[in-house]
Amino acid sequence: MKSMKITAVPTNIITGFLGVGKTSAILQLLTQKPSNERWAILVNEFGEIGVDGSLLSGQHAEKQGAFIREVPGGCMCCAAGVPMQIALNQLLLQAKPDRLLIEPTGLGHPKEIVKALSDKHYQEALLLQKTITLVDARNLTNTRYTSHDIFNQQIAIADTIIGNKVDLYQNEDKTRLMDYIKAHGQANADVHYAQQGDIALSLLAGTTTLGLSSSSHHHTTKKVMTADLVIPECGYIKAINTGAGFASVGWRFAEEKTFNYAKLQRFLSNINAERIKAVFITEQGIFGYNFTADGVTETALEIAKESRIEIIAKQLDDAIETQLMACINKSPN
Repeated sequence: MKSMKITAVPTNIITGFLGVGKTSAILQLLTQKPSNERWAILVNEFGEIGVDGSLLSGQHAEKQGAFIREVPGGCMCCAAGVPMQIALNQLLLQAKPDRLLIEPTGLGHPKEIVKALSDKHYQEALLLQKTITLVDARNLTNTRYTSHDIFNQQIAIADTIIGNKVDLYQNEDKTRLMDYIKAHGQANADVHYAQQGDIALSLLAGTTTLGLSSSSHHHTTKKVMTADLVIPECGYIKAINTGAGFASVGWRFAEEKTFNYAKLQRFLSNINAERIKAVFITEQGIFGYNFTADGVTETALEIAKESRIEIIAKQLDDAIETQLMACINKSPN
């Protein structure tokens, strides 16, 4: 039986910009988890609702040794200095893990998260290993990415950079990525390539070489997390967040609210957004949805306590809420 004291848990931060495939990479890593190990996954999301936790837990249960907690509401170090510590402490005590994976939001401040995990409070409990950054090299010709401070910060902190979605690259994309890393990354950063986030478990091993100086990024005050609120009698709760040049809108729906599968397909296919993640309880089963610029992935899930959707865009369409509500199955009289 394990000691109650938690020490030197191998810990990896897996970061990258919106839609690059961080959650897919964690799902792939979970398939490589030794059966006798317990892993903890702390997921941070830009939106207030939090969907990744449901997507992950719907495919990997605690009985399989995967323990998952979320910190929604933006960069976990500033939207949740206290909530992050609470979630991480609870996760470590519950899981007593052999490995901890942390997935920050694609719009979070990765240097601040590394700093928080390097704090004396965690120095004994955690052993920071390789920081992994996923990059879609096709985006390096787009100033929306290359001029974004967080995008560049993610590359700057990486011990290992994964050129993800390599199957979609043109010949020059790899060269462009290598040149960009030379200009913006660590001199000793390793570079690998992957399809659909399929990276080797061995890439997680090794101590991070990242050294951090003081930062000018400031924490905000503690706030109530929408993901923790009780859903009111109307059967749903809505939340909006803005920051880093993006806006998000999300909804949580009570378990008894089921969705029409066919209407959902039409609704989801017509949304113009940077990123959409959702879990829906429908009359045909429970499904998870993951939308990026490259298309949509639908995954059948075993469990979901409620339906959730999070939409991230440069500008939100006011008509989305009416269209979403029209997908709810009417209750029998």
